[in-house]
Amino acid sequence: MNIIGKKNWYFALSLLVIIPGLLSLMFWGLRLSIDFTGGTQIKLTSSVAVSSQQQQTLRSIFQEQGVRIEVLQVSGQEITIKTPPIDSKKHIQLLSAIAQKDATQLREEEYTTVGPTIGSETTTNAIIGILLASLLIVLYIAWSFREIPKPASSWRFGVCAIIALLHDALVLLGIFSLLGHFFGVEVDSLFVTAILTVIGFSVHDTIVVFDRIRENLKKMGATSFAHVVNESLLQTMTRSLNTSLTVILVLFALLLFGGESTRWFIAALLIGIVSGTYSSIFNAAALLVAWQERVKTK
Repeated sequence: MNIIGKKNWYFALSLLVIIPGLLSLMFWGLRLSIDFTGGTQIKLTSSVAVSSQQQQTLRSIFQEQGVRIEVLQVSGQEITIKTPPIDSKKHIQLLSAIAQKDATQLREEEYTTVGPTIGSETTTNAIIGILLASLLIVLYIAWSFREIPKPASSWRFGVCAIIALLHDALVLLGIFSLLGHFFGVEVDSLFVTAILTVIGFSVHDTIVVFDRIRENLKKMGATSFAHVVNESLLQTMTRSLNTSLTVILVLFALLLFGGESTRWFIAALLIGIVSGTYSSIFNAAALLVAWQERVKTK
């Protein structure tokens, strides 16, 4: 099986998945939750399906209380309302006004307030965390593979691992941008946790492949670099697929039977694990070969 010989097809497939997501990020961005934007989110449930009249009543109540509604979403018997940050006193006043004017006995299920400063700090910390993790990964791989036989370079291994990592992050970000635009799926702090988890899993899988390439370069020094990489991929593919499959099965069970609060976190992990497995086998090592061939041509 010549995986490396078809590397351009695998690169094209990755672009086919990434480009729509990139366009979505450019034009629509991500639908950020209050974890990043700051504000107050109130979830109410009704004893009956929420009507347009009930929505109008809620809007008038908030207007009378001097609170601007930024988002009002209805899903069956559940209403989600997002406003600028409000304090506990105003929150109590709103609930009291709703209880007096609404006849369907709305019940509050969730009340969350995040200040704009905290939201900004969360965004900054998320970006710093991802950048720092990427830098440390490059340095670690470059140091660990420092004795790799020439003409291979340990820095190339590190950079290719990061490119594969970025592939997984872009796939995840792009899909969630599309989900946010078409289905209203929001990105919260758990999504950042999912990205960091996917990064760790992806690099772990990539390093297993790279380590086998390093071993085979020492054993098969006279063989072409592309052949060594292809043999290494075939030797590690079963292990990579089996490891990923066990994780995917667990995540799929959690997606089906887990709670609503973690549903999109689990979905993000599933997408990232599948993408990470693909990039480790079909992208990271293929990039090494493409880079080596370009250097050799020069």
